[in-house]
Parts: sequence; structure tokens; C-alpha cells
Amino acid sequence: MNQSLLQVSLRQKAVYIPASATATPIFDVSPTLSEATALLVANLAKLGFGVSEPLLRALEGTTPDFQAQLLEVVREVLGVGKNWTPLVKGWDTPTGESRLDHVLTFFANLFQTKGTRLPCGHIIPPNTFPLARYNGCPFCGTPFEFAELEHTGQGSKLKVFDLWTENEAATFLRDLLASKTALDATQLDSLRHLLAELPLPAEVPIAMKETRLAVVDAYVQLNQADRAQALFSTPTDILRYLWYKKTGFTQLVEPKTIRKRRQKNAHYLWTADQLAKVQAAQTQQVRAELKLKYSRREAAMVARWLNELPQSPQQLCEIMHPKRGMWVRFIRALRLAEYSKQPALGKLRETLDAFYNQTYEVWQGRVNYFRLRAEAEPTFALLKQRPGLFARSLFANMLWFGPETTVAAFAEVLDQVPARLVFTLAMYAEDYFTPGTKRVVKPLGGSSKQIKANQQLNHYSPEQLQAMKAAVVNLCLLAMQQRFAAQPTPHRTMYIDPTLFKLPVAIGDRSDTVQDLPAALMGTRFALESEQVRLFMQWGVGLPAQHLDMDLSCTIASATKTEYCSFSNLVATGCKHSGDVQYVPDQIGTAEYIELDVAALTEAQVQYVTFTCNAYSAGALTPNLTVGWMNSQHPMRIANSGVAYDPSCVQHQVRVTRGLDKGLVFGVLDVVQREIIWLEMPFQGQLVQNLNLAGVQTLLRKLESKLSIGQLLTVKAQAQHLELVEEPMADEVYTVAWAQNTAAVTQLLVD
Repeated sequence: MNQSLLQVSLRQKAVYIPASATATPIFDVSPTLSEATALLVANLAKLGFGVSEPLLRALEGTTPDFQAQLLEVVREVLGVGKNWTPLVKGWDTPTGESRLDHVLTFFANLFQTKGTRLPCGHIIPPNTFPLARYNGCPFCGTPFEFAELEHTGQGSKLKVFDLWTENEAATFLRDLLASKTALDATQLDSLRHLLAELPLPAEVPIAMKETRLAVVDAYVQLNQADRAQALFSTPTDILRYLWYKKTGFTQLVEPKTIRKRRQKNAHYLWTADQLAKVQAAQTQQVRAELKLKYSRREAAMVARWLNELPQSPQQLCEIMHPKRGMWVRFIRALRLAEYSKQPALGKLRETLDAFYNQTYEVWQGRVNYFRLRAEAEPTFALLKQRPGLFARSLFANMLWFGPETTVAAFAEVLDQVPARLVFTLAMYAEDYFTPGTKRVVKPLGGSSKQIKANQQLNHYSPEQLQAMKAAVVNLCLLAMQQRFAAQPTPHRTMYIDPTLFKLPVAIGDRSDTVQDLPAALMGTRFALESEQVRLFMQWGVGLPAQHLDMDLSCTIASATKTEYCSFSNLVATGCKHSGDVQYVPDQIGTAEYIELDVAALTEAQVQYVTFTCNAYSAGALTPNLTVGWMNSQHPMRIANSGVAYDPSCVQHQVRVTRGLDKGLVFGVLDVVQREIIWLEMPFQGQLVQNLNLAGVQTLLRKLESKLSIGQLLTVKAQAQHLELVEEPMADEVYTVAWAQNTAAVTQLLVD
């Protein structure tokens, strides 16, 4: 059996058991567990997982090979076979090293004085670093000694797996395809695995362009490119697919953006000459990576796709215009001018002729023309042609033309706006129309940035701005209530699990990291189980030995001061760091930890602790870098070797797959509420000190304003006149298990 489906099921808190792995039918299984199944359950418990009764009975009927494979996949997902040895042994007790030790060691190596010579070649002078406490060189951070995991099974709670059959896998595939919000990196990775193993279900509407990319790729891999034609509605869809195959980005991040990000990720502590050489090398490497080259078969395939699009040549050119630079490169690489000479591709020939001669009018240019002249009627007439763009520019147009005229025009096309945009408008109106409030935005391919409030807010009184907020919220909620009310239902009662009021709906803020353990939406809050939180980071698996310095850090913020716990400050208020590893050993990787003492943080009146990781080396965060945190009601021990990872205590972890990010915020501990908020915020800089804490606070405020699943269900209940009950004995029952499938939750966004 292919392991990919098993990995996908684990992300959904389940275990996929195919029919081929079943040796004995479930109804013939003995009520007494076999020794092999009992051993499997015991080993899973050591890793922090339990099994439900249906899954247990199904496992009893599976083959020994499948049981061994299941355990191996779980161990692989949890990184049990990786190297988790830090630089310092027993790092919960500080070594007492100081900057003076580093200075003395530097001069000892410069003048080759007496001392202990380590395998890396560095001399450690006497009375500096206590070498018996280190697993490697304390000066250059090269590890020498490696240990196995010692402590497992310390977790106080088992994460229970349910049974996943082929029917559940097929249903999950249909839910992903029908998702009404853009899939995050985890969902998109799961979709690719499912499409490779399962047949594509028929008559499933694919709402999102990003989702279509994976389906188109599946068709192309099966040499069924003609079937992909129905999934392309504009030339931009084709361009998006070509760029996705080239770079892995589901969004159109332009080459110049990628090049600039690579240059910024160069190590800025070098001299100007060295930096210039590194940036030149980065530019040359990016150009080589982004060089376009296509076979005759691929070029002919794209030419047919473009020729069969429904728009006229003029309309095609207008749509292609915003990405004109990229289109010029692709037209040349695909030799489309040559293919357009074929008699069957006459429409493509007309399109290329109009595109190169620019004999077409751009819709956005006409919008800007009338808007700059404050001509509301022609501006809104054009915006009504594209309701989605009207929704995205609604707030700015309200300030430009006035709220009454704008809202009245928008109301005429509101029923054509996707529900995800309707809810987004209602969620973010509060922040947008508040003067002096900064907003967090993430440009395509860029890091999260803070932008100032619209300056036109100053032209309106507080009462007028409050009226604008109310107008948007009331209009959007009324529209959604009407959509729900239009859906007939025979039901009378509804149960909503209270936890769903803390889970955000998957609208915006999609995650770019992969969650191999049960996935969570950005903004999800994890309750603390004890006074001990342990951050971890592992990187370098599968790579040859080399200098690859990734840093795990945290920012400790109180009302009066801000501290940092990092490689340069191993001990801070309520925090202890395991030491700075700068080199990765061959193939097995390395790890760093930070221990948080919640009681000490509370006593020091700390408000937030922000978890970050950075690439100190030149370049972005290395692929397959894993970060997360552990938390358990039981004390989490640290081995004598310093290994402090216990898979059973992991509360959440994410894996970086690719990207251009130099730094990443992956969580915030709210000390007062005793909750850890999972969020993902890329930022530029090789040090934790480069993080703008105001940006984190703005992102937290944005996440708090997001609509929760419970609130969305409440709107549905009110619109359909359903009685909310407090017990799960209702006609419609919505539980945390149901909400685990976020793609299925998006079906509540009625269009």
C-alpha cells in the first residue's frame, strides 16, 4: 500500500485501512486482541496516540505487514528516527558560559595557545567552557555526539485515531475539491496524494483556482490534457498552472519578487564586497532555476488550451495584460508564435497579434480613469461587471465616493459575490474604518507587513465611520441570512459544540507550512496542561554535513520591557535555551530547544511569549525544518545527553516545505489566558530582534476578529429558524470531529 494515503489520514486524526490490508473480515475478528495488535497499540501509546474501538477491531483484522507499516509511518511523521541531540547536555541547568568565554576562545585560536583541541579544529582554553557539558564545540556549534530518544510516553493525553476506510478517503477527496476557500499547504499536499491514489470523482464542482491546479496536474500526468480544458476559464488560469509547475507557488509570485527576496536573504554581516558577490550568485542561481524550457508536446498542449478559451482575442489580451512581462517570457519559451501558424489555431494567432501590438483596452484602466475623476456612475457600472473585485475595493470606494452611493451599488451585485468575501467584509470592517489602526498584509511572495490606515478616514467623523462599519456588517449578515433561509430544511433543532466558538472559519490567512500531525487552522488556541512548555526545532535531515545555522528563539514581552531568549542569551526570564548549533551532521539533522516556565513568566507579569525561528545562514529557512511545542500535565524529563523530545507530548508542530522566508513566527503564548495561539507570520531578518512585535499584535487582533465556526452556525440556525440545544441530541449536530475536516466546513459558505 502506498504510504501517502496513510499520511493523509493521520492529518485527519484517523488511520486509513485499505481493503487489501485486511486479512480477516471485521465480523470474524476474535474479541480477544492478538499479541501483534496489542503490541502495536502499546507502541502507538508510547508515541502519544490511542485508537478508537472501531479502529481497534479493524486493526485486529489487518496483516502484520500493514501493522508494521502503520507504526513506521507514525514514527516517521513524528521524527523518531531523527537526531534530537542538542549542543548542551542537561541544558536545563545553565552552563554559565559568557561572552568572555567566546572572546578568550577567539584569541586562543588566533594565536594558537594551549588548550583542548576539538575534532572541529578549535582550541578551547582552560577555565572557559565546561567541555564535559557539551555534545559538540561550544565555540562554532559543531555537534560531535548523538543520542537516541530516552523518554517517550510521558504525554498526559492520548490523541485518539478513528478508522478511515476507502469511502472516507473518497469523501475527503470530494470535500477538498469542493472547498469554497483556498486550500492551505497541508490540504493541497493531501489533495496531491489523494489524486495520485484515488480516481477523480465525477461531477464535483471545483470552486477554487488553486484547487484546480492539482487536478490539472493529475490530468497532465495521465496524458489527459484535453480533460483539463474545462478547468481553465481565463488565460491567467493557464499561467498560474505553468508557474505552479515551475516554482511550486499556487499564486503568481513574479520572478523579480523571487529574485529580490533571495538577495535580501543573503547574510548581511558580510562585507560589502562579499555581500555583492553573494547577491550576484543568488541572482544567477535564481535565473537558472526560473529559466523556462518546454518540450514540443508541452508547447502544443498549452497552445490548444489558449486557443479553446471562451473569450474573444481582445478579451484574452485584456486579461493577460496585468502579467504582461511573464506572458512575454512564456510565449517565447512555448514557441506559441510558431504554433499559432497552424490553421486550427487561428484564434491564438489573432490573440498574439493583438497582444504584441497592444490593440486592446484594459478594464482596470477604464476603472481608474473614471475613479480618478470621481465619476461614480461609470465606475460602479464597470465594477458591477466583476463583483469579486468590487467586493475587494468596497471599503476604499466607500471613502472615495461616499458610503450611501457605494453600498447601494454594491447591494445590486451582492448575491453574485462569493460567501467567503461577504464574510471577510463583515469581519474586517471594524479594523479598516478605525483611524490610526494598522493592518497586516502579506504581498505575493513577500513577508507580512503593517500598513497605515487609509488617510481618507480623516475626512469623516467618528459617527460617520461607525455608520460605515454598521452598514457593511448589516448588509453582509443580511445577505448570508437570506442565503441560508433560501435553503429548505426539515430539521428543527441544532447542537453546536462550545469549542467551535473558538475555532475560526478557514477564510484568508492560509498557512504555507505543512502539518503532518492532526491539522489546525491558524488562530486555533491550545489550552495549557501544565506550567511547562517546551519549544523544539529540528532541521538538516537528509543533507550532507555542512554549515547550516537555523535559530530557535522567543520574545518575552511584558508591559514594561521586552526580552529575548536565543543563541545570544541562553537564559532569560522564565526561559532556558539548549545552545546554538551552527553545523548539521551528515543526513540525520540536529535540534534546539527552549524551555518555558509558565509560573515564572506569570510571576514576572509577562503578557506574551512569541515563538520564532530564523535562518542565520545565507538563504531562507531550510526545507523540512520542523518547529512546534510540547506540553503535558506530567513532568517532561530531559535525558542526560540533553535530548528533550518526546513525541507523546507534542501539542502542535509544522514543517517548512519551501518558501522565501528568512524568519517565521509559529506561535504565541498568552500567559494570562494560559493558551498557545497557533499562527504563522513570516518576517524578514536573520535575528529574532528583527521581528516587529506590533505586527504580531496586529495579526492577533485580526485573527480574533475572524468569524468562528460557532458564529457561522448560529447565523445559519437563526436564518432557518432552528432551535439551539445544549445536548448533542438534535437534528443537526456539529462537533469538533466534524470541524476537523475544514474543507467540509466551508460548505456552510453558501453561494
